[in-house]
Amino acid sequence: MCDSSMPRPALIRIITTEDNWIEGEAIRQLEKTAELPGMIMAVGLPELHPGKGIPVGAVFATIGIFYPYLVGNDVGCGMGLWRTDLKRRKIKLDRWIARLDLESSLDPDVAVSSLEQEGISSGIDDPGLGSIGGGNHFSELQMIEKVEDLELFQELGLSTEELVLLVHSGSRGLGEGLLRSHVDRHKAGGLSDDSEDAARYLQGHDHALAWARTNRRLIANRFLDALGSEGKVILDVCHNSIARGMAAGCPCWLHRKGAVPSEGPTVIAGSRGTLSNLVMPAGDQEQCLYSITHGAGRKWKRGDVKTRLRSRFSPEALTRTELGSRVICDDKELLYEEAPQAYKDIETVVKALVDAGLIRVIATLRPVITYKTRKPR
Repeated sequence: MCDSSMPRPALIRIITTEDNWIEGEAIRQLEKTAELPGMIMAVGLPELHPGKGIPVGAVFATIGIFYPYLVGNDVGCGMGLWRTDLKRRKIKLDRWIARLDLESSLDPDVAVSSLEQEGISSGIDDPGLGSIGGGNHFSELQMIEKVEDLELFQELGLSTEELVLLVHSGSRGLGEGLLRSHVDRHKAGGLSDDSEDAARYLQGHDHALAWARTNRRLIANRFLDALGSEGKVILDVCHNSIARGMAAGCPCWLHRKGAVPSEGPTVIAGSRGTLSNLVMPAGDQEQCLYSITHGAGRKWKRGDVKTRLRSRFSPEALTRTELGSRVICDDKELLYEEAPQAYKDIETVVKALVDAGLIRVIATLRPVITYKTRKPR
């Protein structure tokens, strides 16, 4: 019987291995969040790490009520992967780096046209279209490092001779405004799913998802245009959202915070100095609430990274990685905050999902150029 009024402890599951370190505070946040009214299940994925009261790398299932606060301010944040016509044998690092600058405002007509293609109207947030944003967002040109599943690799139309482009960004100020509007009225409280406020939030939520998807497409276009290239989208998957789903045989609301719907191929991103993994969901996805991890997950808090690294690495040193790739980031604070050392080991995180039978690795992806931000010229 699916009845949200029935008192019950939510089922809590953490998918990990002995080798995968998860901070105690992240587990405490997961357990505390699982106590919310209407909660029936909470899953921590291998990248689980503390957030602002809510852990990142987690999925929560509720009945009769949903919680916008669990998704946070970047509704629609996700990653898209594009196949390009750039050849790995013709990489021109210095020339390409000199050409890349995504900081200028997008032509308003292009913004409106792009939104119309997604069936959404323009608004006050349009000036942010085509921009990456801060934090862990990026646009990264990559080469295929190793193919693990040739059949799936070929089905996606990929080639080891061509570079790919991974874009990680979200809804910018749009998602922030959506959360602020909710918090002003309900603080961190939930919304009964048959209420007018719930319907209003979901309308804004779906708009933010479409806006963020458009934003990633425009970032990819701008990046590839700068290099005289074109691309074809392979996948685009959101990892901050609320969606209808099933849990324990009951229709429910799935809250994904740094978690990807396991509906097809996706990328588990490494840090800017490690490999990323192109993967396909597998096995019994109900045990992970039909979701997989979206990245390596933070190991150190942002405020701690510079103190840990500044005696070992200059800002200049952090623009060149051990894999031979280059990083474009003119914000020195962000350069330290997003250093590869601040993240968990991506191989350990991915292995935890493989060992649990929840994914198959299609290929690994090596960074070539990671674009974060440039100062205005």
